[in-house]
Amino acid sequence: MATTTAAQRREQARIAYDAFIKSCPTNQLLDRISDKWVSLVVSALADGSMRYSDLGRKIAGVSPKMLTQTLRSLERDGIVTRTVTPSVPVRVDYELTPLGTSLTCLLSAVKDWAEQHFEEVNEARERYDASPEAS
Repeated sequence: MATTTAAQRREQARIAYDAFIKSCPTNQLLDRISDKWVSLVVSALADGSMRYSDLGRKIAGVSPKMLTQTLRSLERDGIVTRTVTPSVPVRVDYELTPLGTSLTCLLSAVKDWAEQHFEEVNEARERYDASPEAS
């Protein structure tokens, strides 16, 4: 019986990933990166490092609790790094990692698409809501 190396087992598992299966780790990752706040944080950091307070001002509507949770999850996933500079008050900066930078083009494209096509989507919603099928 042939034994497989750890690298071979990892490659077999990678091939077996199927995001359509709820329990698959890739499904969970897709859930994370498709979050609205994740998309906005990654897009905001695309141009470089930002302070926590600047992110909070740039991303309208995000609560401090949600921003903190989102940044912590992105840091845990290796998408964002957090740098604390001891000063009064303490300065905390966030920056995309190379992994996060590779995600930027995708999430920024989704944000741009939403900004460019909102009117069309809104018109479609109005037509649908006015149709008999909506009842």
